Amino acid sequence: MELRHLRYFQAVAEERHFGRAAQRLHMAQPPLSQQIKQLEDELGVALLRRTTRRVDLTPAGEAYLVRVRAILQSVEVAGDEAVRIGSGLEGRLVIGCVGSATYSLLPALARSLRDHLPGVDFAFRGEMLSPQQLEALRDGSIDLALLRPFADLAQSTDVALTSLREEKYVVALPEGHRLASRSRVRVADLRGEDLIVHSGHGRSAMYDAVTALCRDAGFEPTIRHEVAETSTLVTFVAAALGVAVVPEPVSALVVAGAVFRPLASRARMELMTATRADDASELLVRALRVLRAQVGT
Repeated sequence: MELRHLRYFQAVAEERHFGRAAQRLHMAQPPLSQQIKQLEDELGVALLRRTTRRVDLTPAGEAYLVRVRAILQSVEVAGDEAVRIGSGLEGRLVIGCVGSATYSLLPALARSLRDHLPGVDFAFRGEMLSPQQLEALRDGSIDLALLRPFADLAQSTDVALTSLREEKYVVALPEGHRLASRSRVRVADLRGEDLIVHSGHGRSAMYDAVTALCRDAGFEPTIRHEVAETSTLVTFVAAALGVAVVPEPVSALVVAGAVFRPLASRARMELMTATRADDASELLVRALRVLRAQVGT
């Protein structure tokens, strides 16, 4: 039994006439009659009562038609679904974000993705350090990473990287801090200040970036607190536990007691996209297109 047998039977059952069913199927009547007879022989039951003028369904045929319609409809739905998934219009995509992107980019991006790809189930994991995102890409926990460059990432041949934008630095300060009255803060002004940074030891691109900024300015940073999340970092600053150098988009995270001032430096922090190198899904292509349009690249 093949799907064509079911389609042939449905046409005859609905037309109640072999000639009209053959026209509907764009085939000759004798082969159609033969196929229906083969179907009945295989089932071992008569599905149709044939007369010279019309065709009627037997009770078995009536019941069989109900099932045939459901089967053929399911096949059609399955085909449509496969096409939509294959073309990137349906499916599921998990996106990971570093802290600054979580607060500055994710809200608008999530809305834009829903508008452009309403049939896709998007999930987001915010406040992920860049090395965590690389691990999540590899184990399949996320499909698209918004992260910062770090040493291991550049050496990873199993991921595809694209630069999304370069971001200036700002300094997060407690209200009333001696540097808060300035319009800009130099890196050298941070000498001797207690610094709050994202977790180090190879776990944070920002840890390495802040350390490099200070050393290039001629001093060793005084790191008092290491945190995993950007929201915690800004909260610690607001609590006057120290100051922090962060990418400019972090200033979108408003916490009472914390202020932001531009850092007088030409240094920039890159925001990148990373995907699995062997992931060529159309859904990912469409999502990246929406993302680039959102960022303006």
